[in-house]
Amino acid sequence: MATVDLLFAALFNAAVLFLVTAGLQLIFGVQRIVNLTAGSLYAFGAYFGASVFEWFSAQGGPALLLLPVLIVAGLLAGQVGFLVERVLRTVYGRDEAFQLLMTFAFVLMFQDVLRYVWGAQPRLLADLPSVYGMIAIGAFTFPAYNAAVIACALLVAGLLWWLIDRTPLGHIIRATAENRQMAEALGANTRRINMLVFMLGSMLGTVGGALVIPTTAASLEMPIALIVETFAVVVIGGLGSIRGAFLGALIVGLLRALSLSYFPEMEVMSIYLVVVFVLVLRPYGLFGKAAA
Repeated sequence: MATVDLLFAALFNAAVLFLVTAGLQLIFGVQRIVNLTAGSLYAFGAYFGASVFEWFSAQGGPALLLLPVLIVAGLLAGQVGFLVERVLRTVYGRDEAFQLLMTFAFVLMFQDVLRYVWGAQPRLLADLPSVYGMIAIGAFTFPAYNAAVIACALLVAGLLWWLIDRTPLGHIIRATAENRQMAEALGANTRRINMLVFMLGSMLGTVGGALVIPTTAASLEMPIALIVETFAVVVIGGLGSIRGAFLGALIVGLLRALSLSYFPEMEVMSIYLVVVFVLVLRPYGLFGKAAA
């Protein structure tokens, strides 16, 4: 039974990681910017989700609407990506180091905003996932809320695949990612595509943060802790690959769950041992392109 609990804990961690990393991968694939603000957007989504649900509860809203309210809150929080993209638009095509400095500046600004609005004390929606009860399969039980978050991540993965591979908009996004100049010559509005992709990536990150808040406290340390795991996922899966984000999140989620259960002091080391192993055997990641 402990093994099954461990597996579901790993899948829950992987689901949240995938949501954030998929947004980061999507943005890099089109705009070629390594978006360090992914961790800050995740934390912003967590704080904002907690506040929105507390307000919703104060108005008499039922606790059973926890999941949809958090999803809506995450989507609303993701609108901040519009402002971030408008500033980052000025550094498209410039040196990667300059882009990294710009996104790191946003990390610092977000940190101050979070401290100013919500203070330094952690925020937690304690025990709320229990309103969904437990799912029992034979002798095994696991939280229904966690299962719902895993299902949401799988749904997002399917929708992203459908959007990118099966729709005209997806074809334009892929064309922009492969050859921006050619896409512009064929009439694609790449500025609008940049905005759309960045907004979508931002909303994935903030929804991930909102969905995790019932199971962990929102704190000022969230951005750094998340970005460590996120970039491990990126390195393992390959920069710019949504499939890589999916598999990388599964690997990191499982490693984190195993480490926390058996060797808590080696949580970060175990993840980065796998990162080093992948870099040695396949420097561009499991699904990355050598050209990247």
